[in-house]
Amino acid sequence: MGVLLLVIALVGAIGFARPGRAQDGEHGNGHGDRHDWYRALEQPGTGLSCCNGRRSGPDGTVEGDCRPTQAFRGEDGQWRAMINGHWQIVPLHAVLDPALNREPLYAHICASPAGVIYCFLPGSPGG
Repeated sequence: MGVLLLVIALVGAIGFARPGRAQDGEHGNGHGDRHDWYRALEQPGTGLSCCNGRRSGPDGTVEGDCRPTQAFRGEDGQWRAMINGHWQIVPLHAVLDPALNREPLYAHICASPAGVIYCFLPGSPGG
């Protein structure tokens, strides 16, 4: 019984030690902390906002389609971003100027729940 409890405790600790959920690319994770900044981002060539954030719930939380994520640039030069648990190629038209990134350690993606990418901000290598 003691060994079983130890294993359960270790599995729980490992789960909490993994990178923050705010970088997993899941729709809505991490949006509320950056909502005001995301609202200022515009889709290239359209002038439309990258962000569809809105306040919801009695606590005033903000939900939306922009969030931090993991990303990398492949050997072919294309960016790939983690969106809802899957790597997805970022269309060239969605890539924003990296100088706009206020948190350059992380990449940021604005995409619908279905994975349609509106905007992407590259982060530092591995970010």
